[in-house]
Amino acid sequence: MKGMSLIVKTITNIMIGFIFLYGVYIILHGHLTPGGGFAGGVIVAGVFVLRYLAFGGSKAGEKKSSITASVFESVGALLFVIIALLGLLIAGVFFFNFLPKGTPLYLLSAGIIPFCNIAIGIKVGAGLFSIFLALAAFKYIMED
Repeated sequence: MKGMSLIVKTITNIMIGFIFLYGVYIILHGHLTPGGGFAGGVIVAGVFVLRYLAFGGSKAGEKKSSITASVFESVGALLFVIIALLGLLIAGVFFFNFLPKGTPLYLLSAGIIPFCNIAIGIKVGAGLFSIFLALAAFKYIMED
């Protein structure tokens, strides 16, 4: 049996959904409350680290997770650049806010900022999980 005890696995299964949801909440409400893409991305990465630590991993699983995290990190960076370039294409200004600003203090009130937070959240979450996987893979290098 790989990973930690049954109690840790059970509590992890219960908690990771709530923690992930909180991370998404922090990302989506970053323009209204303290937080945003970076803070929410750290929380989301913590979910994957927690799951990995509780259930363990194999060398093949780490390779697959590393590739997936790399893809998500690239997607996050690409989304961020696309948002910036859309402003350049639409108005001739890099990062131009081309979406209407809604009513203040509402979720859809910040133009492109929530979309930038989503892109940053994806990039940070995947990047931090990649760093964790690189450190975890170091044990396989030491064993060989």
